[in-house]
Amino acid sequence: MHSIPQPSRRDWLRTVTAGFGYMAFAGLATASAARDNAGPLAPKAPHFPARAKRVIFLCMRGGPSHMETFDPKPHLTAAHGKVGRRANTKLLGSRWDFRQHGQSGTEIVNLLPEIGKHADKLCVLRGMQSDNENHPQALEQLHTGSFQFVRPSMGAWTLYGLGTENQNLPGFISINPLTALGGLRYYSSSFLPAAYSATLLGDANQPSKPIAIEGLKNPRVTTSSQRAQLDLLQGMNRELLAKTGDPRVEGLIESYELAFRMQGELPSVMDLGRESQETLEMYGADRGPTQTFGKQCLLARRFAESGVRFIEITHTDWDHHGFLNTGMTNNCAQIDKPIAGLLQDLDQRGLLADTLVLWGGEFGRTPDDLTMDGRGHNNKGYSMWMAGGGVKPGYIHGATDELGYDAVSGKVHIHDLHATMLHLLGLDHERLVYRHGGRDFRLTDVKGNVVTQILA
Repeated sequence: MHSIPQPSRRDWLRTVTAGFGYMAFAGLATASAARDNAGPLAPKAPHFPARAKRVIFLCMRGGPSHMETFDPKPHLTAAHGKVGRRANTKLLGSRWDFRQHGQSGTEIVNLLPEIGKHADKLCVLRGMQSDNENHPQALEQLHTGSFQFVRPSMGAWTLYGLGTENQNLPGFISINPLTALGGLRYYSSSFLPAAYSATLLGDANQPSKPIAIEGLKNPRVTTSSQRAQLDLLQGMNRELLAKTGDPRVEGLIESYELAFRMQGELPSVMDLGRESQETLEMYGADRGPTQTFGKQCLLARRFAESGVRFIEITHTDWDHHGFLNTGMTNNCAQIDKPIAGLLQDLDQRGLLADTLVLWGGEFGRTPDDLTMDGRGHNNKGYSMWMAGGGVKPGYIHGATDELGYDAVSGKVHIHDLHATMLHLLGLDHERLVYRHGGRDFRLTDVKGNVVTQILA
């Protein structure tokens, strides 16, 4: 005689909840059925006509050397071996040549020949500055405008100001994010509603692991049954929210709804098998050292064309205190073709004109070194670049001194960078405020100026 297997508590609760969900549909779930579709992620009008609709931020964690990428220093090379500014250091000339590219004549290191082919699309900022030379603090300021307090990320501020174009996908996605040592703060909504936080795909600690979101489908529950369960649960959540006003409950409600909608669209958007072999080769996503970052850049394009508002990709590690020769060679080989492929693909699809692409790290590097095979941290002068989205193409703004220590003209502080990014998105950084703790907060705090010289 066989015993009848007893359902687990989880199975029992799932079954009862599903059945009760149908019966309660006219009760608690009635309010949920009439839920407000214009939630926090609904598209919002900008303050003024926007030049860019979306952002793709290519974050080079660790601080790429401007002297070995987009800011040639022949005087530094000529002074190789002389005493440096920092104690016990000597000046280290660059080991790689630069070449002029395109009609603009923009000089780019020979380590990046594929990006060089798109020089006339780039707006290079050679006078970047930030306030801190430690990685965690500098990365936090790059992402949130502050290194002293927990603040919303620029992706979260962008969603707060504009919402997103596709309600079936997250509005802010971080690919290969930094999750250790406080890295989650770089993608947080902080005191903004939780719906503005990033959806994290992958992990920078495991960059080669395939990027996927598990659990998007439940084979044991139909979509209609799942909707009924969720309607019941959301009805309860909304009653709790009405009683408590707890923003965590509001964030939970939105995350449940988004998760339900994502089931239908996200898997197809993330399916790179839908791309042609020609496209995979263009990004270097098919093989070799470019495969991992190439796939991530291709995902970014797919998200951008699907209506995601803010996409970030992290590449590590550019912290070259030693092994500069090996590190720069390997890193540039990994990113060169994928980034060139991204720019080309966006352009040929008509997306680059209203997509702002930003490249750079938390700071740059010093011209001098203790080991003569590395560079220290330098937040006083370094390079980033933008492309598309309303910036001047084939343009160089600012400069560092002849050795590369300090920005001497066209200085762009992180607050200025954020103000300019928001401006290109049609948002006035002084008007994009959120009331918290008795005062108005904004991404640029009480600083920041739009860099009008780089606007197309």
